[in-house]
Amino acid sequence: MDDKVKEIQNNFASDIKNVKKLQDIVDIKAKYIGKNGCITELTKNMRDYSVEERKEIGKIANELKNKITESISNEENRINKELIDEKLKNEAIDVSLPGLEIPCGAPNILEKTIEEFETVFMSLGYDVVDGPEVEEDHYNFELLNLPKGHPARDAQDTFYLEGEDLLLRSQTSPVQARVMLQNKGEKPIRMICPGKTYRRDDDDATHSHQFTQIEGLLVDHDISLSDLKGTFDIIAKKLFGEDTKTRFRPSYYPFTEPSVEMDISCFNCKGKGCNICKNTGWITISGAGMVNPNVLKMCGYDPEKWNGFAFGFGAERCAMLKYDINDIRTFYNTDLREIKVFDRKDGE
Repeated sequence: MDDKVKEIQNNFASDIKNVKKLQDIVDIKAKYIGKNGCITELTKNMRDYSVEERKEIGKIANELKNKITESISNEENRINKELIDEKLKNEAIDVSLPGLEIPCGAPNILEKTIEEFETVFMSLGYDVVDGPEVEEDHYNFELLNLPKGHPARDAQDTFYLEGEDLLLRSQTSPVQARVMLQNKGEKPIRMICPGKTYRRDDDDATHSHQFTQIEGLLVDHDISLSDLKGTFDIIAKKLFGEDTKTRFRPSYYPFTEPSVEMDISCFNCKGKGCNICKNTGWITISGAGMVNPNVLKMCGYDPEKWNGFAFGFGAERCAMLKYDINDIRTFYNTDLREIKVFDRKDGE
């Protein structure tokens, strides 16, 4: 046994001196401490020895294996260090060279506008809710007090996909109906549902077949138009400046009663009259009203116990007003120069 151990030690000492690269280390590991290595051979016929002899052989084999493993590890670390040093030497960076300008993108102005709305509404306790863009006629119209044949449907010339039941939603109001049905008339609701909508419209500077709505709904007890006015006043001041004034004008929507148009004082002329506000001093940015009792009833809420208000903003219209954009198609073209202009205007 002693002769075998000495032979292994001598051979290993010779082999480890000749190590030049990592592959040599791999070969030595296999030769000495591998599954079929020299040290494994020492303990291969242990059953032929007595218990005392096995203990002694096992002790000698383990000590030899530990020493060889340590030597291999040290040599491997040395080679790795040399490789790293060589790599650092060859890849040295000249820190005196001027840095390269990295082009930075700008936030999508439409998404930024939507995020501003979401931030304000969430601070008021509203949830941001999403829903399907491919919608059923039942949710898009019927539950919103727009039965088949209702003349108000003409204002929402719609992309139907299959027959008269499946369509691209013409408004985000169906999300409100879905939330009311999910709550089964038992919980108060504070929500907004921003998202894309689709209508068959001729594209021009102020119209698009695809646009983004930010609709909202509040359902609770003892809600009045004054609550809606207060909410709108907060939103207008947060988005368009603290000196912004607001007003209501009577209007009509099938899903609200009474209905109003919500205006803000012109931020350009401060109410004096200019081309932006068409010399009226006011700009309409939203439609709203108290939720029609028929809608509450169809969506599972008892109109004798619950009431609320709903509203809708056009994200593109608000962004166009806020950032002085004169063509809605700017949001959807691929001219990066436009983004840079918006970026500078926003001070970023």
